Amino acid sequence: MLNKLSDSIYYLSNQDDRERPTLGLVCGDRYSLIIDSGNSPQHAKEFLLEIEKINVPPVKYVVITHAHWDHFLGLNEIDATIIVNSQTSKMLKEWQRLSYDDRSLQKYGSTNKLSAMCIKIIQTEISNREGFTLKSPDVIFENTLTVDLGNKVCILEKIKSTHTDDSTIVFVPDENVLFLGDSAYGTTTNDLFHYKQSLLLPMIKDIQKYNAEMFLLGHESICDSNEMNIYWEEVTVASQVVKSPSLEEAMVSFKAEYKRDPNDNEVFFIKAFVNDHILHSQ
Repeated sequence: MLNKLSDSIYYLSNQDDRERPTLGLVCGDRYSLIIDSGNSPQHAKEFLLEIEKINVPPVKYVVITHAHWDHFLGLNEIDATIIVNSQTSKMLKEWQRLSYDDRSLQKYGSTNKLSAMCIKIIQTEISNREGFTLKSPDVIFENTLTVDLGNKVCILEKIKSTHTDDSTIVFVPDENVLFLGDSAYGTTTNDLFHYKQSLLLPMIKDIQKYNAEMFLLGHESICDSNEMNIYWEEVTVASQVVKSPSLEEAMVSFKAEYKRDPNDNEVFFIKAFVNDHILHSQ
């Protein structure tokens, strides 16, 4: 079921047990725009069926926030202009070169090119896999792009991100709503979950300049500005005490700096920043 944020903004909540991120819908007087196409054709179909139940203008655009499979493998089901940034476009070309038959999927799994969950979703939710080819983008932008839906403007920007190098966010100015995709999260490299520490403050600056009041995230669905500010505070204080690949040093530094023990969220972030140092030291 679609969640209604306002008369012109809706979203389909994330389902982490099925590796399904939040999908967004912004409606103007003339057209509607979708944010992310889902993790499979089935996910996209279910989203489109929910959209059909409400009286909104036709979907003309779909924006992909970044080239992680759970955000774009539903693309072929959506008959709309596909918009991506130039880095996302390059990464999608890699997926267009893949084969999706069982033998190929087994090979990708054995070489860690695709995760086990990704392969399972592809096998169960994509029909005619042997002939499956991902659609190509129609509009490719470099840094920013403004889309007019008819008395409703969406601002797209490629930002710095702790999650990927190709993150696009979507801001709806008259509603002060910002779709973040997965941009504010960490990532996993060589089996280590980490936050890209050097990009944390630049990312926060890129996001906070919009002064948004509501935030749609890929795997939390929706947060208000107070919740996001708490998130920024916790992740920032954690980053400030991590100077080396030593978790013990970071924990001691935190207690000395803030005169308290870190809470559970802060411990999680500290470990992620320590992992970032470990990766850089390898």
